[in-house]
Amino acid sequence: MYITGGIGSTAEGEAFGRDYELPNMTAYNETCAAIGNDYWNERLFLLHADARYIDVMERTLYNGLISGVSLDGKSFFYPNPLESSGQHERSPWFGCACCPGNITRFLASVPGYVYAQQRDDLYVNLFVGSTADIKMDRTSVHLAQETRYPWDGAVKLTVTPKGDGDFTIHVRIPGWARNQASPMDLYAFTDKSAAPVVLKVNGQPVPLNIEKGYVAVSRQWKAGDAIDLNLPMPVRRVVANDAVVADRGRVALQRGPLVYCAEWPDNPGGHARNLVLPRNAVLKTEFRPELLKGVVRITGSGLALVLDKEGKVHRKHQLITAIPYYAWAHRGPGEMLVWLPESEASGRPLPVPTIASTSNVTSSVPKNTGAIHDGEIPRASREHNPYGDFDWSPKKGTTEWVEYSFAKPTRVSSTAVYWIDSGDCKLPKSWRVLYRDGTSWKPVENRDPYATARDGFNSVTFAPVVATGLRLEVAQEPEHTAGIHEWKVE
Repeated sequence: MYITGGIGSTAEGEAFGRDYELPNMTAYNETCAAIGNDYWNERLFLLHADARYIDVMERTLYNGLISGVSLDGKSFFYPNPLESSGQHERSPWFGCACCPGNITRFLASVPGYVYAQQRDDLYVNLFVGSTADIKMDRTSVHLAQETRYPWDGAVKLTVTPKGDGDFTIHVRIPGWARNQASPMDLYAFTDKSAAPVVLKVNGQPVPLNIEKGYVAVSRQWKAGDAIDLNLPMPVRRVVANDAVVADRGRVALQRGPLVYCAEWPDNPGGHARNLVLPRNAVLKTEFRPELLKGVVRITGSGLALVLDKEGKVHRKHQLITAIPYYAWAHRGPGEMLVWLPESEASGRPLPVPTIASTSNVTSSVPKNTGAIHDGEIPRASREHNPYGDFDWSPKKGTTEWVEYSFAKPTRVSSTAVYWIDSGDCKLPKSWRVLYRDGTSWKPVENRDPYATARDGFNSVTFAPVVATGLRLEVAQEPEHTAGIHEWKVE
């Protein structure tokens, strides 16, 4: 399970993958799977009355589930990745539209998960400003809950039984408030919070005798009795089990039930994937009502890593800003990162801008075009780019194109393409390069043959041209599609 509560790490077979296989950029984490995860954990709670299942349900609900729908409820994510180079955007609909319908019915069912009842035991599971009327075995009770949760850990519950009622209210103390990042050993906080959880009834402290994640308060309840719960919400650093290779040397930020991410609009230069958050960085929080319909954001001093032309890494001190993960991808496509490197050794320096990386990319099949100029060079054509692949599927056996549009007329004389050769994506039948001269496309005068070799760049030099763009015209093999790992221009 991902720290966001998402499950199903690989799109291939919509599967879990190998043990501890939790890639971030290519995480599948289907929205429907998150909803299924919540349904499943709610059923397990009903069977065992154990709050650890509600801990998982809450983590999923506030992070990897509601990330699947936009703030205005009009667009949706099918997968919910934990890293992006700008290739991810919510869609108003899908060809296989299971996620929008599942989101619709799930959100309508959320009120049913706030409380639970068995005989004369009442369980407070979720902290939501609300009112509820619950029938117990020997009485009925009206509950009014007041809270700004998840932004604030103060919860007030006013109890109004029908007449005096003798029953037990079990108040959930979330695992994250008990220094438990996860019910299993998959995730852990880097330190222990000394801030105490405080529970009071009518202003009098109640001992925190926790059993299965709940404090049981048994008494003769009277109208107007009040339960006050205070859950401290410091920013916590989370590390993954060392078996999770993708997260080694990295840290995630969590406050209360919310997992955070760094996103491009909030960080200098519009980048997030080259950031480093040192272990000793002081982190501050601030509620911003105008930001993303109102969120608490986290800020701290960090580093941005940049490569120079000689391949040397340069460090730049800058403020790092993080927002709740569920609220990302509302301000245009761009970089996003949940697991932040803690040192340069785990960091990803921003490469030197090139003609290719600064170009706008379009294609005859609009897809993950950013993958072809992201600077990620594979070791072999059969490898998948961890940050996404580009191909022309579902088109097969056709002639397709992809093009770079330059910011200004540029003199170019060579190009190189690293082809994909994996699964149904095969090396192309043939290809050629064209340049844009004004409004027309013209073939370059190539000095090298157009090669289609695997496991390396296929380079072509041509008579220099001053152009506003370059285009690759690619003829696909019959019954197969073609794809590109990386496309360079000089």
